[in-house]
Amino acid sequence: MQETLFSLILPTYNPGPDLPVTWGKLQQFLATQTRRWEVLFVCDGCSDGTEAKLRELIATCPYEIRLLCSPKNRGKGHAVRRGLLRARGDYRIFTDVDLAYPLEMVTKLADELERGQDVVIASRAHVDSAIQHAAGMQKYLRQRQRQSALFNLLARTILGIRQRDTQAGLKGFTDRAVRTMLPYVKCQGFGFDCELLVACRYFGIPVRELPAQVIYDSTVSTTRLTSGAAILGELLTIRHRWRRFARVGLDRSILITAADLEAARVYDQRRRERMQRRIQQVQP
Repeated sequence: MQETLFSLILPTYNPGPDLPVTWGKLQQFLATQTRRWEVLFVCDGCSDGTEAKLRELIATCPYEIRLLCSPKNRGKGHAVRRGLLRARGDYRIFTDVDLAYPLEMVTKLADELERGQDVVIASRAHVDSAIQHAAGMQKYLRQRQRQSALFNLLARTILGIRQRDTQAGLKGFTDRAVRTMLPYVKCQGFGFDCELLVACRYFGIPVRELPAQVIYDSTVSTTRLTSGAAILGELLTIRHRWRRFARVGLDRSILITAADLEAARVYDQRRRERMQRRIQQVQP
């Protein structure tokens, strides 16, 4: 019988000095594993020499580590999607390249997947989560937490998902879940994680949430700050795409056209206007 394979996917964009640290932690992790792992670095248009450095490291590495490269930066969602599709593992986990979520958390997700869960995610909103940070990062983290709380509120309201932490950078899937959902997940940017959770709801796949252990030791993040208009637009696009799936079926709804987007924009504008009128009517 063929040995079960686990895949670890690391979306990578200009990690700079974090790369040697990540590489060292990976070597220690792989050296102590009884499971068989492959690691995929997905370089998303790196311009800081990361690709060349990784090729050099991989050439002398005894473990199964591969490198996928995109010529230009297309967003974390694109990198994760590509990694999930190109991975060969029976179980596939992605996390941030700076390993803010310790590799012990990767093992916990692998345990849950092996026990029969199809989708497992880390949640910083879980009551048992533990957040550690370096000195002097309090202001930065408070800002990120406020932004994260607002984004998750918008995501739950617009998309109807229940998870309170959509953006935690540690999620795991069975090969079956990847093959079922990913052909229909089109978002390439910050909304990718949200669309994964919408797809889980659509296909009736339960999502297991685990408390997160997170270590912040720098303000470098693979997730860039985005304007409110862009956030709202991307979430509305996801909602419209999956409402269309529910209305006419998956096969007829793979692509979303410019006309579809305009119809969604008009619909949501009218909905906001109706809500505003109702608010004015009830005000004294």
